[in-house]
Amino acid sequence: MHWSYFLFFLIPLLFSSCSQYGKVSYSESPKIINVSHYDPKEKQRSGRSYTPSDQSALKANGAHAFIARCAKGPVLDTKCADFLAGAYRQGFLLGSYYYLLPGTSPTYHADRFVNRLLEIKNSRGIRTGSILLVADIDTNCTAEEMVAFVKRIKQRTGKYPVVYLENSSTIRRTLNNATRAQKSVLRQCPYWLALYSNKNKGLETPRKLAKASGIWSDWCMWQYGGVWWENGRSVPHNYRGGNWRTPKYFGNMDRPIERSGFNGSTEELYAFWQKRAWEW
Repeated sequence: MHWSYFLFFLIPLLFSSCSQYGKVSYSESPKIINVSHYDPKEKQRSGRSYTPSDQSALKANGAHAFIARCAKGPVLDTKCADFLAGAYRQGFLLGSYYYLLPGTSPTYHADRFVNRLLEIKNSRGIRTGSILLVADIDTNCTAEEMVAFVKRIKQRTGKYPVVYLENSSTIRRTLNNATRAQKSVLRQCPYWLALYSNKNKGLETPRKLAKASGIWSDWCMWQYGGVWWENGRSVPHNYRGGNWRTPKYFGNMDRPIERSGFNGSTEELYAFWQKRAWEW
């Protein structure tokens, strides 16, 4: 049988797989690390490690970008400055996220986010030209709170932040019930999704999860590797499906790490950062 016969059936299958998962496979996707004061997690196997000030092992394992938590609601992250300064020394693309809690002033927290990052940059000698801002939205926030937060960040920096959302039926319901005007604002923010399993019907792939929001039809980053605290131990949870059969650990690192893939090539990642990051 001629090889072209197999290509006739194989090519549509490949495009179908990509359309569900994104532009590239796991192996081709540039890797992004995100951290908070809970990191590094505890050692679980032999291998390399890292500290807030020395992330050379992450760089050696192929990470391209590093996103550190700035605060969770009223509590500033105690390691953010060290993480960002360390990432700067490694030449990572820099990012920071702020976890917005419900029932508080989104404008106050947006201002606090921007002001804290400026303080870190000036006090730690960080000379990189830009940093990607991320609005990490609590599941119980209202659409009004989300919109006020991202609009204030845009007013202060000239850039809409990336929006990070957990895989939650509550927040999907909030997004789907948002007004047309609210959806229009949120659509200006690239979507960073969290998806660790393909077992939930109708939400098996990142594209399906994005469309279920009622706002986004695609995604920019996918957190396929998460870490849950169970029985006094950090337990990795990672996606395994299609062309995103991701490993439990990152390279030869000796502990769990929260990590994401970018929806595109390395060149597209750098172009995305250049376009979306705040020139601080």
